[in-house]
Amino acid sequence: MKKNVSCFLSLCLSAGVALAQTNTGNVKEYGDQIKAEQLKEYLTIIASDALEGRRTGTRGQKMAAAFISNHFQEIGLKAPVNGTYYQPVELFSVSPAEVYVKAGDQRYDNFTAITFTGAVETEGEVTSDVVFAGQARPEDLTQIDVKDKAVLIYAADVSKSGSLRPVVVGLREKGAKAIFIVFAGKEDYTGFAGQLKGFLSNGSLGLKKPDNKGSFYIDQAVAEKIFKTTFAKLDAAAKADAAKSPLKKVKPGKVTYKTTMKTKSVFSENVLGYLEGTDKKDELVIVTAHYDHIGKGNGTTGDQINNGADDDGSGTVAVLEIAKTFAKAKADGHGPRRSMLFMTVTGEELGLLGSEYYSEHPVYPLDKTVMDFNIDMIGRRDPEHKDKPDYVYVIGADKLSSELHEINERNNNTYTKLAFDYTYNDENHPTNLYKRSDHWNFAKKGIPIVFFFDGIHEDYHKPSDEVSKIEFDLETKRAQAAFYTIWEVANRDNRLVVDKK
Repeated sequence: MKKNVSCFLSLCLSAGVALAQTNTGNVKEYGDQIKAEQLKEYLTIIASDALEGRRTGTRGQKMAAAFISNHFQEIGLKAPVNGTYYQPVELFSVSPAEVYVKAGDQRYDNFTAITFTGAVETEGEVTSDVVFAGQARPEDLTQIDVKDKAVLIYAADVSKSGSLRPVVVGLREKGAKAIFIVFAGKEDYTGFAGQLKGFLSNGSLGLKKPDNKGSFYIDQAVAEKIFKTTFAKLDAAAKADAAKSPLKKVKPGKVTYKTTMKTKSVFSENVLGYLEGTDKKDELVIVTAHYDHIGKGNGTTGDQINNGADDDGSGTVAVLEIAKTFAKAKADGHGPRRSMLFMTVTGEELGLLGSEYYSEHPVYPLDKTVMDFNIDMIGRRDPEHKDKPDYVYVIGADKLSSELHEINERNNNTYTKLAFDYTYNDENHPTNLYKRSDHWNFAKKGIPIVFFFDGIHEDYHKPSDEVSKIEFDLETKRAQAAFYTIWEVANRDNRLVVDKK
């Protein structure tokens, strides 16, 4: 009798194991189906010159969207947005119409000796007193009264111009009417303004009509006209000992300025493909990448198309291949247990706009969303890993769920054995990458995330980010590493525990 019971239990256990294998399949068998040749085939299309850099709202971006949606249809994913694969995203484009500054007897139009970075209009011409704030350090600002005046800031280092933002915000809080910025280096304005012109003349895009008041960057000659003095004297005052109150000795100047804007709606789209789960189909796993890039430059010579092969063509095609692999597994009778949403988003380069839109207008309930796995740049290596290519930066896996971090580590150690680099996982890292790709809009909602990234290389946001420079064997390994973690999260018994905030 005992022997018969043992045999019966043994048969039951064997049947249970067989059933589990039937439901979820051999994960390695499917991971191996992610192929370098297929990734290259997709990327050669996504990052081709014909798509003109995939800038949000352009023909090239829409061509990419069509390619992705056709792929989702071909592999059998459902169209989850009213029978289509597109989630429409309305954006507002604001670009300068008439912008000028008058100083002394001169008028300076936008993109000449002045460049305006804002998106708001003045009520006709505005004339204002201007005070000189030097480097706008706390000890400088005690010397001047900025309320109801325009303020000129002296920027000592053009490479650190981004650090002026909190200074500008602080001056506006103190009542400054307008902000003017002049660089210490005589040639600094020309180079800086040239970089800004291409971006600003195309217009800024946002989910809402922007209220950015912006600043006027000006050439040294304009500063001289405003204050009726030489730049050398302004330079000396900015560098002098603040204890001697040198800024009080700079007589306020006078300026007149006007800004008018052109506003229009621009329509873009996130591209979504849905794969229904089995016994846990009410829960959802999302896999994301952004398929937009920065478009074309405004130069007249050389390659002007920013193809974005790595950024983020590489992540986009990884999502396509991972989606195909999950669809094949389901066709073979192997899950997934949870439903899956493969989503390539628009507007990332403009401020994570597509993912923000989805997070505010979700197609599936966010409280049923278990994880977002975001893939943004996985086709290259950075200078820090020149001789150690088998790595990937992992960001965010441990921020909300200890389980997710452990799952990601365990699957990599079992299957792909990449070196996981957590350098950018530090929220105090100056790049702040945890908040700089599309996963952030899910993390903000309390949804666990993983972000795979290959680092900053010399071709980042340049026309030289080409397909020819992608290391497809390395990209394949990283895509497989993502796949194994996604597979486990989609098929495990229990939903990920959120144990951190």
